[in-house]
Amino acid sequence: MVNFKAEIEKFDAKGEKTGWSYVFVPEAIAMQIKAGERRSIRVKGTIDQVEISGLSLLPMGEGDFILPLKTPLRKKLRKEAGATVQLALEHHADFKIEMPHELLICLEQEEGALDQFLSMQKSHQNYFITWLNAAKTDATRTKRLVMIVDAMQRKYNYAEMLRAGRSRE
Repeated sequence: MVNFKAEIEKFDAKGEKTGWSYVFVPEAIAMQIKAGERRSIRVKGTIDQVEISGLSLLPMGEGDFILPLKTPLRKKLRKEAGATVQLALEHHADFKIEMPHELLICLEQEEGALDQFLSMQKSHQNYFITWLNAAKTDATRTKRLVMIVDAMQRKYNYAEMLRAGRSRE
């Protein structure tokens, strides 16, 4: 477990990350969590005694990472940009998200879609599953199922699917 203090920061204008709140994690600390990793690092631990699990440190170039802090987590912490937090993080090697049953059924119905999905890295599969599970209504969940199946047929990754969806709106 790596313990450190950091300030919550917020991106002003940073492409798709515009408006994100995050904690900066220097390379030296990230390498203590998982040595030699340059891609995202799944972590668990605590932020100001609030337990976290399944969050990812995202690479920002030159070896540094950020830990995005979504609104529900910031509300639990009762902190926003400019506040200091105490973090205790470790690599969450056994993190796994189960595939929703309806996603499996939808992917099986379209030729090659399930094979395409399963050929992706686990972390990329988790992007799709987490996004699907975050849907708040049945209509949104159905729309996302359709988008995921379409993305698999087109051999899109998660980011390509989102960009294609925006261009259609």
